[in-house]
Amino acid sequence: MENVLVFCAHPDDEVFGLGGTIAKYSQEGKKVIIIVCSYGENSLPWLKEKEVAETRKKECLAASEIIGVSKTIFLGLKEGLIDNADIETVEKIKNAIKEYAPEKVFLHSIDDPHIDHKAVYRLVLKLLIVVGYKGEVYSFDVWNPINFTKRASPKLYVDITKTFGRKIRAIKMFKSQKIQGRWPLLPAAILKAIVYGFQSRHFYAERFVKVNLN
Repeated sequence: MENVLVFCAHPDDEVFGLGGTIAKYSQEGKKVIIIVCSYGENSLPWLKEKEVAETRKKECLAASEIIGVSKTIFLGLKEGLIDNADIETVEKIKNAIKEYAPEKVFLHSIDDPHIDHKAVYRLVLKLLIVVGYKGEVYSFDVWNPINFTKRASPKLYVDITKTFGRKIRAIKMFKSQKIQGRWPLLPAAILKAIVYGFQSRHFYAERFVKVNLN
């Protein structure tokens, strides 16, 4: 069984970024493991952090079930402080990479404007190099608008026509984020799927940029 490892900053990033791809890989028999760095406990400031964390964890697990995630791991890092991951957390990440030996790793794009997304990119990329990872690494966008420019980096397009509906259903599991502005990302996710589908000659697609570890 082929393993795929996905690193994201908060619950729901993985669904917005590559929910259709995760569902497709799951249908193909691949084992997809999600590592969520922070619960995003600052997203609902009128509630206690513990209550927010529990809510977002439940939503994430419900979404994971819809798109076929094999295992979801929560690291519990403080939102906004992912760059300050302690030694224990660093070792957990390194051990996960070694244990699952994934054929592909997905992580946030360094171009994403969110500070936690950039932090995940920096942290995971450094540890992939440290453990000598030899598989493929791809970055995904969440807050970025569609980029029509052609960068030099190779792109991976994944046809999600048959799993797009599952992605949308998974996004709607994150009911706590409706007020906080996450749901406005839904129209953008639909538009991206259409545009990337057109670029790759599919109805719906997700696009990823290959990351060079050298």
